[in-house]
Amino acid sequence: YPLCALAVSDERPVSTQSTWDVLLSSGIIGYFGPFTSSYRSKGTEIWIEKAAELDIPCSGANFSLNRTLGDPVEIRQWIIDGLPNDSFSIENAITKTKSRRYPLLIDPQMQGNKWIKTMESKLQIVKLTDDDFGRKFENSIQFGFPILLENVAEELDPSLEPLLLKQTFKKAGTMVVKFGDSEIEFDEKFFLYITTKLPNPHYMPELSTKVLILNFMATPEGLEDQLLGIVVARERPDLEKEKNRLIVEGAENKRQLKEIEDEILQILSSSQGNILDDESAIKALSNSKVLSNEIAEKQKIAEETEKRKSTDCVAARLRLPRHTGD
Repeated sequence: YPLCALAVSDERPVSTQSTWDVLLSSGIIGYFGPFTSSYRSKGTEIWIEKAAELDIPCSGANFSLNRTLGDPVEIRQWIIDGLPNDSFSIENAITKTKSRRYPLLIDPQMQGNKWIKTMESKLQIVKLTDDDFGRKFENSIQFGFPILLENVAEELDPSLEPLLLKQTFKKAGTMVVKFGDSEIEFDEKFFLYITTKLPNPHYMPELSTKVLILNFMATPEGLEDQLLGIVVARERPDLEKEKNRLIVEGAENKRQLKEIEDEILQILSSSQGNILDDESAIKALSNSKVLSNEIAEKQKIAEETEKRKSTDCVAARLRLPRHTGD
C-alpha cells in the first residue's frame, strides 16, 4: 500500500498528467533557454498540441513550468533577492537550478547579474581581463565558493573548458580538475555563473553542450508583468501579505508531513507482528491524516487568494499604458 496514500486525503486523485508535464518541462530546460518568452510559448504550444494528437495526458493549456518544477518558497526568496517578478525570469531561475550545466546568462539589462550578486553569499566576481583572474578561479574551485564571470564576449577562455565540462578525476584520493596548467582540488560546492551584456551574441553551436545558455533579456511582456506585480502589491498589500504567509505556512506543513512520513517508515520497518496492534503506528497514521486534511483546507485558501490576486492583475493590466512597439 503506497505510503503517499496514507498521508493524503482520500479525495485527492493521483495525477495522470504529471509524467508528461515533467517530460515537457525537461524539454523546455534542455532546448528553450536561449530563446525569448514568445518563442518559448509557441514551442510549448506545439508540444502540447502534439501530445493531444497522441492522446497523451497532460495539463494542456494549464501547463506551467513554474507550477510543475517550481518551489513557491524558493521562488519567493528569489524575488526577495532581486529576481524580476515575472514568469519568464522565474522560468529562467528554475531552469538554472534544474540543469546540470553552469549557466551563461544573456543579460544586457543586468537583471540576472544583480539577482546573482544578492542571492549568493561569498560570491567571487571576476572578468576575463582581470589580472587576478586565474587566482580567483583557483581559490573558488578549491574552497567551494560561487564565482561570477562577467561581461564575456562570444568566445570563452580555453582554460575554462575542463571546468565547464566538469572533467574531474581522482588523484591521491582527492577530486581534482585541470585549470590552465594546474590541477586544482575540486570542491563540489563550487558553482560558476557567466554573464554577457551582448543583446544578441552568436555563440558556436558546441558551446551549448558546455554551458546552459539562458536569455535574461527584458521584454515588454516581462516588464509589464513586473509592473503589474508592483501595482497589485501597492494597491492590495493585504493580498500580497496573505500570499506570502500561506507560502511560508505551506512549506512548514510540508516539513511536518515529511517528518510524519519518516516516522511511519521507521515504525513499519521496525514493527513486529500485526501493525494494527502497534499504538504508536496507529497514532502516527492518525496524525498524518489530520495534517493532510489541514493542508488541503489551507491549499483551498491559497487558491482563493491567488484567484483574487489574478483578478486584480487583470484590472491593473487594463489601466497600464499599452506598448505600441514604436
